Amino acid sequence: MIDKILLFPYYLWLSARNARYAKGRHSQSAEVPTICVGNVTAGGTGKTPHTEMILRMLLESDEWGARNIAVLSRGYKRTSRGFQQVSRESNSRLAGDEPLQIKRKFPSVTVAVDKDRIRGCELLCHPEKMADRKVARSCRNREWPAADLIVLDDAFQYRKLKASLNIVLVDYNRPPHKDRLLPLGRLRDLPSRLDEADILIVTKCPYQLEDAEKSAFLDEMGFSGFDPAHCDAVNRSGRHQLVLFSCTRYLPVTPMYAASDPRYIYSKRVILFSAIANDTPLRYYLSDTYKIAARFAFPDHHRFTDGDFRKILREVDSCPTAAVLTTEKDAQRVLDIHSIPERLRDRMFYIPIESAFLSDQETALFQARLRALR
Repeated sequence: MIDKILLFPYYLWLSARNARYAKGRHSQSAEVPTICVGNVTAGGTGKTPHTEMILRMLLESDEWGARNIAVLSRGYKRTSRGFQQVSRESNSRLAGDEPLQIKRKFPSVTVAVDKDRIRGCELLCHPEKMADRKVARSCRNREWPAADLIVLDDAFQYRKLKASLNIVLVDYNRPPHKDRLLPLGRLRDLPSRLDEADILIVTKCPYQLEDAEKSAFLDEMGFSGFDPAHCDAVNRSGRHQLVLFSCTRYLPVTPMYAASDPRYIYSKRVILFSAIANDTPLRYYLSDTYKIAARFAFPDHHRFTDGDFRKILREVDSCPTAAVLTTEKDAQRVLDIHSIPERLRDRMFYIPIESAFLSDQETALFQARLRALR
């Protein structure tokens, strides 16, 4: 009860803000189709791997594969200002780690960061307008093809911009109805906003999930009448909603540097360091193959220092055969640091991940929604 009293001002502010935008009078749409990938939780639902999954599907489709696709992100914790186009040679300080990761994996996609998403969409659609904007003074890469479609990374709370398709993610292991508002929990928006999603994706599910288990999970969230054949459920506002379930797949361990010695991959021990919202699933996965000799867990998006690597190096000295492993997102920030000793570089690796739906049927339903964008 005490938490509800303490959080009441925040709840009231969120309610008033949502009511202001509810009728759409204070929102505007971009001139090209936009796909928003968001959540109501502060991190940890898998926005980046789902954004990458969407990009793979778009690039492989007949409808969008030959068109100009762009990704627009805020660029969380970057030190640059205004609008920036991200190149493969950028660093995480300019771009943020997640946009940089996306650009390096999808070089044909235009990736940009801008806190002002309306301005960002306008510039992605009209690159010639950069010449008339003050923001051009600080933009380092000023040429890109005009976007035909924009994927908005983490823009569900940016209410001024109305997306063509709102995709909202919910963590299977920490659903909103079992969470609390910040700072006592990880909710940054009211759970009722899930009803506004066009597609709800329950992420980080077990690889095998029976229809009865899906239905029970949605029942607890306040949904009803889940139809497994059409992946349809009725939300709390009485509206039918497409609900899909996805899992996280871990890909082969990858050398971080060209000089990394691949023999360390076959070591039985690893020293794990990461700066993500929750490293528990990663540790569980690694425990099937490795013994975790040491673990360093930093705050999400932590900017690594020489001191951090001195601590890791001390563990390497005590376990000289161990590989040093981190996440793909963290690797983007590690690569910015040029002072890492060679004897640490030669054993440093990262583990990529990707998101995938639990069934071919869910994949087909999702792809149909992407094809329907106009």
